[in-house]
Amino acid sequence: MMEPFVQVSKRYLSIEQWSRPQPHLVVGFTTRGGGKSQRPYSSLNMGLHVEDIPKNVLENRKLLANDLQIPLANWIGSEQVHESTVQKVTLSDAGKGSESLGSALASTDGLYTLENNLLLTSLYADCVPLYFYAPKHGAIGLAHAGWRGTVQNIGAKMIKLWHENEGILLEDIQVAIGPCISQNSYEVDQKVIDKINGCWPINLNYMPFKKQTNDKYLLDLREVNKALVLQAGIKPKNVIVSSICTAADERMFSHRADKGKTGRMMSFIGLRGGE
Repeated sequence: MMEPFVQVSKRYLSIEQWSRPQPHLVVGFTTRGGGKSQRPYSSLNMGLHVEDIPKNVLENRKLLANDLQIPLANWIGSEQVHESTVQKVTLSDAGKGSESLGSALASTDGLYTLENNLLLTSLYADCVPLYFYAPKHGAIGLAHAGWRGTVQNIGAKMIKLWHENEGILLEDIQVAIGPCISQNSYEVDQKVIDKINGCWPINLNYMPFKKQTNDKYLLDLREVNKALVLQAGIKPKNVIVSSICTAADERMFSHRADKGKTGRMMSFIGLRGGE
């Protein structure tokens, strides 16, 4: 199957099969190239919470804002804490977290909106970026799923909110699973596997991990997220999965591969309107 995240510029990849039929949709994932930051954050670090020079991060964000033609004043970012809180945002939240950490939405790992001219953003260096889109309803969303957010089923929480609070039919929801660390690069201990066992759908006759000789496991976190959104009622034809491994692809920052000292990529989604 073809990789759904296609590089369209030095600075970002786009989900072409979503944006091609919906040209007002802006959706993608940044790379580590084409920015102003210096080592070990070189060069397009989008994270204000790492020890990079804030001025350089703002320059990087302005470069992307110019590429996307959506000003920072219309971006929304959250303080990601590896939990599963999902928050609905509106135009009154525009600009939160775009230029400073202090203004970001507190303790939130998922964002969604039904309003146009906002860019939802989330930050990554191996965790799983989840994208949600319901074209018939003008609904867009992002969720940050590390292993903790995954076992708390943040993807299903987004889907449930859309269905129950916004009246969006499950068959109208599309989900994309973005670039993240692959199974071959993601070694975890028994504690994590116990949590995975607690959330893994019982009707599936395979497990998303392989035991190693050192009593650790190689975990396929994107497969867990895929199984959980399918269990939540999303149709298989409406789920697309990236094969890009952040730890192996030189275009990406990786917390694991870079031994904890690295920059962050940004997932983003927005709908233009009223132009």
